[in-house]
Amino acid sequence: MRRGVIERVSGPLVVCSGIAGVTLGEIVEVGSDRLIGEVVRVIGKRFFVQVYENTSGLKPGEEVTATGKRLVAELGPGLLGSIFDGLQRPLPELLKLSGPFIKRGFKLNALPRNRKWYFKPMVKAGDKVGPGDVIGIVEETPSITHKVMVPPDAAPGEVVEIWEGDFTVEEQVATLATKGGEMELKLMQEWPVRVARPWSERLPLEEPLLTGQRIIDMFFPVAKGGAVCVPGGFGTGKTVLLHKISMWSDADVVVYVGCGERGNEMAELLKEFPQLVDPRKGRPIIERSVLIANTSNMPVMAREASVYMGVTVAEYFRDMGYNVAILADSTSRWAEAIREISGRLEEMPVEQGFPAYLADRLAEVYERAGRVVCLGRPERKGSVTVIAAISPPGGDYNEPVTIHTLRFVGAMWALDTDLAYRRHFPAINWLRSFSQYADLLGGWWKSEVSDDAPKYRGRALALLAAASEIEAIASVVGESALPDDQRLILLLADILKEGFLRQVSFEGEETFCPPAKQHALLKLMLDFYDYAYKLIRAGVPIDAIASLPYISDLMRVKEEPMSEIKGLHGSLVKALEEVARKHGVEVSS
Repeated sequence: MRRGVIERVSGPLVVCSGIAGVTLGEIVEVGSDRLIGEVVRVIGKRFFVQVYENTSGLKPGEEVTATGKRLVAELGPGLLGSIFDGLQRPLPELLKLSGPFIKRGFKLNALPRNRKWYFKPMVKAGDKVGPGDVIGIVEETPSITHKVMVPPDAAPGEVVEIWEGDFTVEEQVATLATKGGEMELKLMQEWPVRVARPWSERLPLEEPLLTGQRIIDMFFPVAKGGAVCVPGGFGTGKTVLLHKISMWSDADVVVYVGCGERGNEMAELLKEFPQLVDPRKGRPIIERSVLIANTSNMPVMAREASVYMGVTVAEYFRDMGYNVAILADSTSRWAEAIREISGRLEEMPVEQGFPAYLADRLAEVYERAGRVVCLGRPERKGSVTVIAAISPPGGDYNEPVTIHTLRFVGAMWALDTDLAYRRHFPAINWLRSFSQYADLLGGWWKSEVSDDAPKYRGRALALLAAASEIEAIASVVGESALPDDQRLILLLADILKEGFLRQVSFEGEETFCPPAKQHALLKLMLDFYDYAYKLIRAGVPIDAIASLPYISDLMRVKEEPMSEIKGLHGSLVKALEEVARKHGVEVSS
């Protein structure tokens, strides 16, 4: 072991010397408590360590030990259904050892070493295998089959022996003969968290990640393999929205990273997940989830590691051929950790104290999203979708984290404080949000839902934008002074806002709105507008249309099953035809 000494302590930054050949990214153990740290700078004989634990009590002269390893994630059976801290230490085990508050210096294996898993081989002795090849499977949970793969950095070779049976993650399950000698294959592998796992081929984004939230899936969709940011001020519902997506999205595996947020939010997640049932498989949602918690009362520098840890776990399940969603709440707190260590290193600050390389760090995370052909055989296609909340101070979208993030994402769900205060949830502002994936996913909507789905989406967004302009005029002259066709647009906007965009999804039909129902609702509302517009052009006053009792039904039918939507469509047409007869006009439906 290589040992040195501490020269200076500045918060989470410890300046050390006395060890030759220290490299950037190397893990070191600091002080008598052997605190975990990572080398972030080397100048001459000195090296600077970012410590992931509380450094109170450290003093110059204490010992530092270099491990020769990098910060790695343990990857194997036992990840699903678990909750870890930012360094992948299992929190339930930490609770047993140190109580409700994590004591310094505890080192725990991420994966349980005493639990045995039944391993079923998929190859036999004599088979040629290479990096990423699946050699066997483990039924980790009833929801997810864990595929045991040859590590991506391993040399190709021939299977000498392979066994079936119960094994711990550290026990050998196969022997591989390579040019460099024999290699033991185990259920577990390790991977450096700051290095993207390799893939064979990047694929176009063609399928949406369905969240069940109408405003997202229909108006501002994200593709499987895409990246989206969710900026919003305090109280706009970022965490609740990410919770709902993690619970109800059609991702095969969800990795939720609580980065610097309040501990009660993660506690709520832990309480809800075991009780909720995945509607597709009928199993608890926790069986397809990995939770990483580095809350606001935990060491600030471990936040920086937690996001990389989460993305690495997501890439591991992607390599098995699964569609994985990683939700990070929030990258603003992660960026604050980067700013903290940058300040301690006395680097030149740029905007609001952030370092000049903030954009590069953001890119490192978002560019690990994607849909790919995985390494190895049999051929597998998987994806990592990154959904990250941003907490801009004062709701200012011009602050550095938000501005730089927009360079690397394909969609933004902009949460609005005014909508949140009006109890309109999800509080996604339909005028400020965007999605570059909408056109890419148009083919999916046409083939899986309806040929006219993209057309209805475009028309609805255009009418909502027109309604915003008309509302500005109405605030000056009054709504009664507007022509009837503009008042009809305002009426439709109210119907869309209440009956389509607003979705309080805690129970019942609103928890997950299927694409077919989303399209049926939007078609119902726009067909009403088209027929009503013809009546307006024929001379029927807007008040005669707005007073119809079916208007309130349009706003409430979202809570009813699909059959009620079809029934309301027919009733609404008959009511409008009756209005036309009363006013002596003829309009074809």
